[in-house]
Amino acid sequence: LTVLGAFEVDVQGNIASWMIPGKLVKGMGGAMDLVAGADNIIVTMTHASKDGESKLLPQCSLPLTGAGCIRKVLTDLAYLEIENGAFILRETAPGVSVEEIIEKTAGKLIVPDDVKEMTF
Repeated sequence: LTVLGAFEVDVQGNIASWMIPGKLVKGMGGAMDLVAGADNIIVTMTHASKDGESKLLPQCSLPLTGAGCIRKVLTDLAYLEIENGAFILRETAPGVSVEEIIEKTAGKLIVPDDVKEMTF
């Protein structure tokens, strides 16, 4: 099991977590090793940027850390799984509407009828 953050995740299970072009980078760190060596990877991240732009995308725009390796994403708004080229909404954070999640998810999103609200 590996839990790590990300800048972007896309509907194909790709993750971009190590570099933003034009910004100072000290190195790629160990994230590539983590995603290459784990069978179960959970990404934790904010659902959108400070500007409100979705970080859950049809296709990552930043350099990839790993390709096709992500199946679970936990954001400040929701828990989602990635299957068959789409994000599947499994749970919403307390007080967060499905409509807000739809609005802030750029990649294909499937909302099943049995979506639950997280309880802590």
